[in-house]
Amino acid sequence: MQILVCLKQVPEKDSRFKIDASGVSIQEEDLVFETNESDQYALEEALRLKEKLGGEVVVLSLGRDRVVKALKNALAMGADRGIHINDPAFLGSDAFVTARALARAIQKEHVDVVFTGVQSDDLSFGQTGTLVAHFLSWFHATMVVEAEIKGEGCPARIRRELESNLFEEVEIPLPAVLTIQSGMNQPRYATLKGIMQAKKKEIREYTCADLGLAPEEVGERGSKGQHLKFSFPEKK
Repeated sequence: MQILVCLKQVPEKDSRFKIDASGVSIQEEDLVFETNESDQYALEEALRLKEKLGGEVVVLSLGRDRVVKALKNALAMGADRGIHINDPAFLGSDAFVTARALARAIQKEHVDVVFTGVQSDDLSFGQTGTLVAHFLSWFHATMVVEAEIKGEGCPARIRRELESNLFEEVEIPLPAVLTIQSGMNQPRYATLKGIMQAKKKEIREYTCADLGLAPEEVGERGSKGQHLKFSFPEKK
């Protein structure tokens, strides 16, 4: 099985946030970043699937140079190699642009299944995974709490969490995109041996040009949504 996991790096949950001078972003200078929580569950599920069926786990992320830390941590946990989409042109991109770039990178691989977190801890749009499936023209399932994948060419049996403590069981063919709900499993820790091995693992870097994306297709110009104002909740 060729398995790919999309990771996002987000500020730590207990960070003290400050809105920057533009009013539509936060100051990042004093923030500490970590891997998005639900993405960690997605990575763990991918590693368990590899242990069961064999194959390779590739981790993919879009972001600045600091994103390499999240990729290296995933490699230390057991992923085989990483892909980093790194280009200043992506600054200000929304979920639409991000998903299109991720899909372009995925198309360069022979992938059977893509795992993502159900949503990010910072913006919480919950759109990227489904948009990746759209750009790939693949089947997808969201808020997955259980996945039974038997191998390439076999359909996957999926259990999804719905509202009001309801669940849905579906069967979808591969290749597919699955967005993993937090709490699906117990993510492992990176071992000292894994950390040492991660130093020798490949992290390939792509730019906009490498993915066939023009400057007007990325960043704020390519985005479908725009942030107008950031504000803290009012105390009532």
